Amino acid sequence: MDHRETARILVAGSGPAGLIAALGFAEAGFPVTLVGPEAAGPDGRTTALMNPALKMFERLGIFDGIRQHAAPLKVMRIVDATNRLIRSPTVTFRASEINEEQFGLNLPNSVLNRTLAEAVAHSGIEWRKSMVEAWRLDADHAHAVLADGSEVEASLAVAADGRHSPAREAAGIRTSVRSYPQAALVLNFGHRSDHAFTSTEFHTETGPFTQVPLPGNRSSLVWVLEPDIARDLAALDDAELSTRVEQRMQSMLGRVSVEPGRQVYPLSAVSPWRFAQRRVALVGEAAHVFPPIGAQGLNLGIRDIDDLIATASRNRSDPGAAQALAAYDFKRRPDILARSSAVNLLNMSLLSDMLPAQLVRSAGLGALEGFAPLRAFFMREGLRPGSGFAAFFGGLRKAAAR
Repeated sequence: MDHRETARILVAGSGPAGLIAALGFAEAGFPVTLVGPEAAGPDGRTTALMNPALKMFERLGIFDGIRQHAAPLKVMRIVDATNRLIRSPTVTFRASEINEEQFGLNLPNSVLNRTLAEAVAHSGIEWRKSMVEAWRLDADHAHAVLADGSEVEASLAVAADGRHSPAREAAGIRTSVRSYPQAALVLNFGHRSDHAFTSTEFHTETGPFTQVPLPGNRSSLVWVLEPDIARDLAALDDAELSTRVEQRMQSMLGRVSVEPGRQVYPLSAVSPWRFAQRRVALVGEAAHVFPPIGAQGLNLGIRDIDDLIATASRNRSDPGAAQALAAYDFKRRPDILARSSAVNLLNMSLLSDMLPAQLVRSAGLGALEGFAPLRAFFMREGLRPGSGFAAFFGGLRKAAAR
């Protein structure tokens, strides 16, 4: 690839989304400058990567580095654990129903971050391990002034710099922000019984309590609660917190033993009015923030990156041009708005004491449990947008041909 004919890409942000974006653009033949410090401190969280995201990891040559540290997700289950008058039936999604071996893999963030950082270090990507101090966006280039005094110029700036994205702000992209009366308590725990590669999402009056399998008899937990209660639980000793976790999950996995390291995160939703403007394209949490329901976060961010690389590859000489950014915005808008709206509505329905909201939620989950074709449609759409519709119309064509 002749880089003289291919414009430079600046990736701002060195979290997982930024590292994946840098690797993806480099693999597509673009000269890349990555800006941001290496991850500081331990991260006890885990990330569930669905099969389409894993395909990108295979393409980038980093799948083998994570597979041995991850647990497959073969079954996903939703359990109504509320005490409300109208309760929903348990819904079970099996990957085998849609001819998949697994929905994806769950792995520790520490493994994910290390694997991505090592891949960038060996890729030849220019990595400036400094913060962006100021942005200057003109008609032809994006300029990032770094804290070390240097400056980076590129045709396209990829804003992978998080929910408070300075690049997004510099581009003048407005956002709608909603704070929730919720916080997520995140930890890992061991358990006596085998999880059978099953993830269970208990729906409670304060939000989801989600157990996701890890290798061995271990699981990760995201427990959404009122902020004060989340902080109180995080302050308990190991024995008491283990008992609380076991009780909440109805002793489904037997005796529980929480592991060291607990983190509490306030929940909010951030929705930009646009996903690209003035030489800046948003990916990851710069483009969407919503509650941790349904393993959508980084998977949606990887779809952002995939679509942005595809758009940039069709505009190699100037991927930050207005028409290229408009094409990216048009491509991402339906997927991002559909996913974020669905997650936010489901979260609001859990918090609502209104009977109509409970009725609608119960009816929807009841339809999923009772009607296998609808369940298969949602499983396919959850993995790959459009694949549910493709399978449905493909089935109609086969039926008509008989």
